[in-house]
Amino acid sequence: MRFLSVPYLLSLFPLPARTQTCVPEVPCNFDRPTRYMALGDSLAAGYGAMPATQGYVYLLYQLGVFDSVERMLFCNAGVPGASSLDVLEHQVPLAVNKFRPTTITLSVGGNDLLPLLDGVGLRQVLHTFHGNLEQILQRLRSGLPEANIYLNNLYCIPKIPQTGVIIPVLNRLISRVARAFDVPVADVYGAFRGKGGLLGIEHDGAPRNEVHPTNAGYRVMAQAFEEVVKRQNGNGRH
Repeated sequence: MRFLSVPYLLSLFPLPARTQTCVPEVPCNFDRPTRYMALGDSLAAGYGAMPATQGYVYLLYQLGVFDSVERMLFCNAGVPGASSLDVLEHQVPLAVNKFRPTTITLSVGGNDLLPLLDGVGLRQVLHTFHGNLEQILQRLRSGLPEANIYLNNLYCIPKIPQTGVIIPVLNRLISRVARAFDVPVADVYGAFRGKGGLLGIEHDGAPRNEVHPTNAGYRVMAQAFEEVVKRQNGNGRH
C-alpha cells in the first residue's frame, strides 16, 4: 500500500481561509456591579411566552429595569413546576452560596395550590406555603442583607372561577409575609384584573391547564415589577 505524505494530504484538503474572530460588544465581566437573579416557578422561567425570552424576567433584564445590560450579570434559576419548598431547598442555596445577587425577583405560589386538586384542605395548603415563604425570605435577608428583593402576587384565572376566591386569600398571605421582611410586592393581580388576552387559556381551543401568561401577559407582569422598582428607588433604596 502506498503511503501518502502529510503535505500531500493537506494539499488535497486545504484548510479554510482564516476568518476574523468575532468579539462581543460587551465582554463577560463577572465583577459587574449589579447581579440579577430570578427565582421561582414557570412564571420566572417564562413558560408560555413565545419565545421564552419574552417572559417578564428577561424583559426586566433586557429593558435595564435594574441597571444597564453592560453593568449587569444575569441568572435565571426559575424552574417550571417549582413549589415554594423547591425554591427554599434548591434555589435559595444557589443564590446565597453561589451567585450572590444584588437584585432578586421571586415568583412562587401557584404550584403550592395543586394539592387542593388531591383533596388537601385550603387551610393546610396555606399553612405550608406560609412557612416556606417565610423561610425563603428569612434566608435571603440573612444571607444577602444588601440585596433588593421583589416578589409578585398572583393573578386570577377568569375561566377557572374558583381562583377568584382562592387567589385573593393567597395574595393577602403573600403581602403579609413580604411586609414582615420589607419586600415590595408587584401587584400582578391588580394589573391583570379586568383585562383580556393576557392568559393562554383565553385562546380558542386552548387546554384548560394553559394558565400561563401570553407575551402580552408577561409584558404586563414586567410593568408591574418596574412600577414597584421605581417606587422603591424613589424612596431612596437602590
